[in-house]
Amino acid sequence: MVRPLGFLVGLGFIAALVLAILTTPLKNEPNAAHEIHKHPRHLALTSDGLFPHWDKAQLQRGMQVYKEVCSACHSLNLVAFRNIADFGYTEGQVKSFAKSYDNIPSINPDTGEPATRTGLPSDHFPSPYPNEVAARAANNNALPPDLSLITKAREGGKDYVYSLLTGYQNPPKDLPKELQPGTGLHYNPYFANLNLAMAKPLNDGQVTFADGSKNDVEHMARDVSAFLVWTAEPNLVKRVWTGWAVLLFIAMFTALTYLSYRNIWADKKH
Repeated sequence: MVRPLGFLVGLGFIAALVLAILTTPLKNEPNAAHEIHKHPRHLALTSDGLFPHWDKAQLQRGMQVYKEVCSACHSLNLVAFRNIADFGYTEGQVKSFAKSYDNIPSINPDTGEPATRTGLPSDHFPSPYPNEVAARAANNNALPPDLSLITKAREGGKDYVYSLLTGYQNPPKDLPKELQPGTGLHYNPYFANLNLAMAKPLNDGQVTFADGSKNDVEHMARDVSAFLVWTAEPNLVKRVWTGWAVLLFIAMFTALTYLSYRNIWADKKH
C-alpha cells in the first residue's frame, strides 16, 4: 500500500512540475516602465575598436569634470593620484594635484585622534563622506556608488553613463501616474525605473577648461565618460596592443614552422 501511494505522489509531483513549465511564460510581460525606458546611445571614443588609443586631453578634461562636479558625491576608491601620470602629467604636476586634496584621512601622531592631511601621489581619491551612513543621510537615503568601475558594473558601460548624464528631462505629459517621479526623484528615461535620486549633475558652462574646449552638457558628459572608461580599465589600450603583438608573433612562428617543415621534408618521399 505504501509503495503505490508513494508512486502516485511522485507522479503527481512530476505532473505539477511539467504543468508549471508549460504554463509559465518564457519572458516576463514588459511593464509600463520597460516600454518607456530607452536604450543607451552609443558613445564613440578613441579607446574603442581594434586599434585604440587614449585621448589624453579628453581624459584630463574628464578628470576635471569629476573633480569639480562628481566628486561632491561619488568616490574613486580604486584610483591613486599617481595613476594620472598616464594622462601626460609630469611627476611635479602629479604631486601638485595630490596636494590639492587636504582631506585625506589620517591619524594625529601626538594624540592618536582622527585627522586629515594633504594628499600624496600614493593616496587614492578620497571619498566625500566618512562612511555609508553619512552618505545616505546626505542623499535622501540613496547611496552614491563608487565610480572606479562604473563602466564595467553597469549594463551598457560607457554608453549608459553618457546617456544617463545627458538624458535628464521633464516627464512626458502622458506618463502614467505610477511612474511620475516622487519627492526627491528625477526623471531620466535611460534609468531602469525612469526615476533616480541623483539630480541633474551637469549644466552648460559648469566647468571651464584650460584648453578652451566646449563645456556644454554633451561634451562634458563625453569627457567624464571617457575618464571613467580609463578608471575602470587603465590598461585597456596596452592590453589590446599586446594582443596584436602576440598575434603577430604567432603568425610569424607559424610561418617559420611551416617553412622549416617544408625544408626538412623536401627530399623525402611521402
